[in-house]
Amino acid sequence: MTEQYRSRIAPLPEGGDRPLWSIMIPSYNCAQYLGETLESVLAQDMGTSAMQIEVVDDASTDNVHEVVQKIGQGRVSVYQHAANVGQIANFTECLRRSRGNIVHLLHGDDRVRPGFYAAMTSAFHQDPDIGAAFCRWSLIDGDGKLIETMRQEQPWAGRIPDALACLASEQRITTPSIAVRRSVWETLGSFDSRLECAEDWEMWVRIAAHYPVWYEPAPLAEYRQRPDSTTDRNSRSARELHFTARAIDMMAPILPAASRAETRKAAREAYARSALEKGHRYYATGDLSAARAHALAALHLSRSAGTLLRALRLGFRTLRARSL
Repeated sequence: MTEQYRSRIAPLPEGGDRPLWSIMIPSYNCAQYLGETLESVLAQDMGTSAMQIEVVDDASTDNVHEVVQKIGQGRVSVYQHAANVGQIANFTECLRRSRGNIVHLLHGDDRVRPGFYAAMTSAFHQDPDIGAAFCRWSLIDGDGKLIETMRQEQPWAGRIPDALACLASEQRITTPSIAVRRSVWETLGSFDSRLECAEDWEMWVRIAAHYPVWYEPAPLAEYRQRPDSTTDRNSRSARELHFTARAIDMMAPILPAASRAETRKAAREAYARSALEKGHRYYATGDLSAARAHALAALHLSRSAGTLLRALRLGFRTLRARSL
């Protein structure tokens, strides 16, 4: 049974006014970036009747309250856990505290570009049957400088044809780029607590298995890559790739039977290639431990002849370099 790993999001009581949007901002020791996050939202503020904006903090030790007070000027509320509960539990608290019909989880160090909420609002109004809408997104560094913008999934705004197969083959969505109807969370539950990484990917695929998904080709969200983040630490150790493999296996049962094996194999092979590419980059910088971890992760993901050969070659190079 999966229900024990996916916390329930209870429906709100009927009646009473509800905002269209809930902008829920999970944060943990990211106060130095939180101001930029809040500014990017407040620049698109639709007013208190249409938009709930709340920071849900996981017992940070930095000055989160000071930042919210300075930037939010009373417009942004804060809820802080008494003790650290972890990423997924904090995400779940965000969902439970949301009051809007559409929920946007925006990490406390990420940003949205002008037009994000207008584009997403238009999507949900144009197509009332969609469960979620996401946009093209960009990767930024710790200083907010552009690293790269992801390729388009399709050049037009609208439903993604066969969204389930598309999203299950590879992680194409970053959390700040997607908005989800609250009713979807109420039906499907929260993120799966068995996944410490890739929990977002499994969630988006779960949504696509039950609802149509809309895509906006304009790059309107920014995901921040910073060296001190949990994501970066999990990346160096290749820990995220082991959870990625687990997520792929967990998603398989909800895929169409006719294409299940092929999609699963393609996804595992794609991430094995990604592991080897990262491993070679770590090797080039002299980080032999990280390079070796990625070679092993590639083998965990795929035992194809090509992966086996490239992983063994990379592993041998790290051993040889260590002995020099």
